[in-house]
Amino acid sequence: MGKIIAIANQKGGVGKTTTAINLAASLAVLECKTLLVDADPQANSTSGLGINPKEVKKGIYECMVDGVNPNEVIVKNELNFLDVLPSHIDLVGAEVEMVNIEHREEKMKLALDKIKDNYDFIIIDCSPSLGLITINSLTAADSVMIPVQCEYFALEGLGKLLNTIKIIQTRLNPKLEIEGILLTLYDSRTSLGNQVVEEVRTHFKNIAFNTIIPRNVKLSEAPSFGLPVIVHDAESKGAISYLNLAREILDKNGISK
Repeated sequence: MGKIIAIANQKGGVGKTTTAINLAASLAVLECKTLLVDADPQANSTSGLGINPKEVKKGIYECMVDGVNPNEVIVKNELNFLDVLPSHIDLVGAEVEMVNIEHREEKMKLALDKIKDNYDFIIIDCSPSLGLITINSLTAADSVMIPVQCEYFALEGLGKLLNTIKIIQTRLNPKLEIEGILLTLYDSRTSLGNQVVEEVRTHFKNIAFNTIIPRNVKLSEAPSFGLPVIVHDAESKGAISYLNLAREILDKNGISK
C-alpha cells in the first residue's frame, strides 16, 4: 500500500517541482517503486522528466474529469522504479469543469485509489495555488511536504497554507499529516539564509527536515535536459541532498533500504 505525499506551497518559486522530481527519482534510486503525479497545469514535472506535455494525449486531467484509469495513462521512466502520471495544459480547465460535480474534492483520490497498491510512494506535485486541484491533491494524500525557500518572505503565506491543511483535515481528509517542512534554495554564504533556517527550526522544530536543499547549478539545469539531477550529475550537492531527503523519509516511515 503506497504512501501518498503531496508537495504543496501556494507560493511559486520555492523549489516545489524541483523537490517533486528529485525526491521521486531519489526514492526510485533507493529501489522504492515510485509514481510522480504532475498535478500542476504548468506540467513542469512532466517536461522535467523528458516528456513533452504537448504530446500527452491523456493525463491526470482525464483521470479526474473523465474517470480514465491511471494505468492507461502512466508513462515509464528510464529509472527502473519510477513512473510518471503526466499533465498537460487542459488541467487548467479541470477546476472549472469540476465545480458542479458531486464530491469534486475527491476525484484525484478516486483515481489514485485504483493504483495505490502498486507503489511504495506516490509523490504529487501540486499547483502553486490553493485551488480545487490542490485541494484534490491534499484530499488524496496521506501527508503533505511543504518546501520553504530560505529567503526574506519565506514564512509569509505559510500560515494560510497550514490553515488550508487544517480545514482539509477537518472536512475532507482527517488522516492528512504534515510530512515535514523542507528548507530549499539555501545559500550558506548569506546571513539571511541562516536566519531563515534558524527561524523555521525554532517555529517548527518537530516538523522541519534535517536535510536542507542548497542552491545548486546542476539542480537548476537538470530539467532542461529532461532529467532528475541524480541522473544528470549524481555527484552534485543537489543530488546528494535529495538522496539524503529520501533516506530521511524512509527512516521516518520505518522503511529500511
